[in-house]
Amino acid sequence: MTLDPHTFLAIAAMAVATVLTRLGGLVLIRFVTIGPKQKRALEAIPPAVLMAVIAPTALVTGPAETLAALATALVATRLPLLAAVAAGVIVVAVARVFVG
Repeated sequence: MTLDPHTFLAIAAMAVATVLTRLGGLVLIRFVTIGPKQKRALEAIPPAVLMAVIAPTALVTGPAETLAALATALVATRLPLLAAVAAGVIVVAVARVFVG
């Protein structure tokens, strides 16, 4: 197997950009006051990312997965992320038994 130098440089540049972005966020957050609205927005990010990852697959695989994605979204609006994931797993298991 050979390593293309352009591919290696692209991967290295993406890794450096990722690390600098994360470090920059840690440094800059010290100068920002997070109010209730900002805190609520930040808390909405994990469920939003979860749905963005799950939705494309869930909506094309079958009714059980679609129901589970809907349940996960609904639970994520009120409960922590772990509870939302657990609800989705339970709904898909039950729906596969009864819906197919």
